Amino acid sequence: MAVPKRKVSKARRNSRKATWTATAPTLVECPHCKAQIKAHTVCGACGYYNGKEVIAVKSKEKEEK
Repeated sequence: MAVPKRKVSKARRNSRKATWTATAPTLVECPHCKAQIKAHTVCGACGYYNGKEVIAVKSKEKEEK
C-alpha cells in the first residue's frame, strides 16, 4: 500500500486545494417557452426537451380552478 514518506506541509496542501472554485451553471434559453434552463435538461416551465413534450406540467390557471 502506498504511504507518504514525509508529512505534507500545510502550505503544499492548501496550495493544491486553492485551485478549486465554484462556478455558476451555464444557462440556455428554452426554445419553446424562452425560460432560462440548464443545458440538456427538461424545461421545468413547459416540460419540453429537444422539441418534444416529455412531461406534462400543470399550469397555474388549472390549479386555481
